[in-house]
Amino acid sequence: MYKRQGFGYSNIADTQDMKYKWFPFCKGGDFRRWAGNESFVVNWFNNGEEIRVAAEGATGGRLVNIDCALRECLVWTKISSANISLRLKKQGIFFSDAAPGVFTNRETLYYLLALLNTKYANEIIKLINPTLNFVPGAVSSVPVKKDEKNKGKIIEIAEGNVQLSERDWDSFETSWNFKKHPLLRNVSTLSEAFTQWQTECDDRFNRLKANEEELNRIFIDIYGLQDELTPEVEDKDVTVRKADLQRDIKSLLSYAVGCMFGRYSLDVEGLAYAGGEWDSSKYQSYIPDEDNVIPITDEEYLDDDIVSRLCAWLKAVYGADTLEENLDYIAKALGNKGSTSREIIRNYFLNDFFKDHCQTYSVTGSGKRPIYWLFDSGKQNGFKALVYLHRYTPDTIGNLRIDYLHKMQRVYESEINRMQDMMDHSENAREVAAASKRKDKLAKQLKECREYDAVSYT
Repeated sequence: MYKRQGFGYSNIADTQDMKYKWFPFCKGGDFRRWAGNESFVVNWFNNGEEIRVAAEGATGGRLVNIDCALRECLVWTKISSANISLRLKKQGIFFSDAAPGVFTNRETLYYLLALLNTKYANEIIKLINPTLNFVPGAVSSVPVKKDEKNKGKIIEIAEGNVQLSERDWDSFETSWNFKKHPLLRNVSTLSEAFTQWQTECDDRFNRLKANEEELNRIFIDIYGLQDELTPEVEDKDVTVRKADLQRDIKSLLSYAVGCMFGRYSLDVEGLAYAGGEWDSSKYQSYIPDEDNVIPITDEEYLDDDIVSRLCAWLKAVYGADTLEENLDYIAKALGNKGSTSREIIRNYFLNDFFKDHCQTYSVTGSGKRPIYWLFDSGKQNGFKALVYLHRYTPDTIGNLRIDYLHKMQRVYESEINRMQDMMDHSENAREVAAASKRKDKLAKQLKECREYDAVSYT
């Protein structure tokens, strides 16, 4: 038995004695072959006591095949508009009706995984079951011819494909086995890091595509279907990701924010903190925010806002000498509005970061599950701040109000007075007009902050 990031994994025989509550749970997902689509958990505390009680009380509710629930098997997404795609589900992860399972011994499992991810199997399943619902009966009806001559090669390719798919899936922070962001490399610029990552992704994509075409070729020969099928696989059907500059830079910013809060660390792999006892020894290269509040402002008012912290993080990762180059690279990838790199990045955090974060931590059918919570005063952007849910305490709101919201009100009051002074003493008409316009904006932001303060206090 072992534990990873708060989830319990065990042999099925040990579940009676499991002390963990949440277990990985397969529930369908997007079109993806070989491995991945592992995003859900199920409450199986005390051998699923709560689920069993609920099932017994529901009309027609029942738990079936529990003896197989945690065994290694193949699963697929039962309802899909795409082709069927099978994945290896490892031991210790539950399957479900939305992701049915195929069970056999390990050697045969990989052989079947290879077979059922070929064009041959897909065509047979569509003939048997021409709907969007890939029922177990259709999958089990695929004729299997075990070819002893090619068996070893088929299994070897299938195992390699699982590894390629796992490495792709684990490259981003929503994977349970995520270790560090793929753009953290032993280089000084993001440009170099992305070039290396792009090469790695292209190599993985091309290898998987070639492997799938080889499996198609082998099974076409085994079944004598040379006149019916061709082995070629379209790029859209290869289910590992290619590098995408904007997506990957946004995910790097998400990882950076995680480091700012201590969720991640530059010194340890995977989750550094997701509740429990805080261990400051994990954070040497970059120190997380002390009070779990990171303000987001539309101008550079505070020395500890999110853009300032990002600059410090980039220096820690890539070095101080390349900070400006890396900021320019990030800004160009984001493509937001702004006249400088910092302004472009600031506008991203102000307007788009939280939306992207909610999208990242959302699962079809389950809605949004943000890890970082946004406190937002309204459309004037008077006050915005992020907090990390796993570091939330009863004092968080009070500290946020006193140390940040009230501070921003004082900043706005000071800036309003400065703009008024400029209007009163400047002889430059353009300067006066700009000051008047900014004063109006600041007044709206101050009003919004005061109203938000009243609401947050109650």
